[in-house]
Amino acid sequence: MLLADRAAAEDALQDAFVQLAGALHRKPGAEVSFAYLATTIRHTCYSMLRRRLVAAQTLRQGSELVTLIEPASPEASEEERMLIDEALKRLPPEQREVVYLKVFEGLTFQEIADRCGISINTAGSRYRYATDALRRALAPSDQSC
Repeated sequence: MLLADRAAAEDALQDAFVQLAGALHRKPGAEVSFAYLATTIRHTCYSMLRRRLVAAQTLRQGSELVTLIEPASPEASEEERMLIDEALKRLPPEQREVVYLKVFEGLTFQEIADRCGISINTAGSRYRYATDALRRALAPSDQSC
């Protein structure tokens, strides 16, 4: 969700596991928690984003956002899902991450704050800013004649 690109996410996951394997090789018998793995993956994603910015690349270059939104109703069209995907792509990575954790993983703001290493107020603000941006992006355009 952070990278808005399935191939980049797969690369980040692989990089994180390589880092994890190296750490376990240096310290045999160490146990790895889910939180440690999730944090490693998150940091790897942000490192990839920083490298992309330095290289003046965009997140959208030749990529598709993995469809993570299940429509609220079965009648939702493919066009509606595409609009939602595009709106999500335009959110800053930090906001996309909070939306994903809140909506798709069902975490509380406190759990999001703990996982992301931010305050609960920051988690709530990012969610509010994201939902406001999504509402604006998905609002029907008023093209009255």
